[in-house]
Amino acid sequence: MAKPQEGRKAPAFLMPASNGEKVSLKDFLGKNVVLYFYPKDNTPGCTTEACDFRDSYKDFEKMDTVILGVSPDGIAAHEKFIGKYDLPFILLADEDHKVSEKYGVWQEKNLYGRKFMGIVRSTFVIDRKGKVAKIFPKVKVKNHRDEVLEVVKGLE
Repeated sequence: MAKPQEGRKAPAFLMPASNGEKVSLKDFLGKNVVLYFYPKDNTPGCTTEACDFRDSYKDFEKMDTVILGVSPDGIAAHEKFIGKYDLPFILLADEDHKVSEKYGVWQEKNLYGRKFMGIVRSTFVIDRKGKVAKIFPKVKVKNHRDEVLEVVKGLE
């Protein structure tokens, strides 16, 4: 399966969401979408990343941009994460990691010599027409929100 490429249509998806609905990428046609994949709710890097997006949420909203976080955690974990950190955006549950695989972010990882499969932190900025405007692979959390904001500003 071909991984997403900048300038090409973003892969479609339908996932259970923290708002109690099933959410599809096509639900957001006409808006920009920041689709960010992260390994696990309530872990230090993931919490920092989510809180950074939360703190800039109004800036993204002004640019007609939706933020969607995706991890393999279930809806119950997402709801706790949202409640604990007052996250204003939807989190999507990719428990079978099919969407993560489609986006090429489900990869072998190595932690302290232990190999396992998991999400490699990555962000996809998708424009109003559903095309991938920018891919941030292997994201470093520090300053990431600012990089994403700059890309979205360029889409106006």
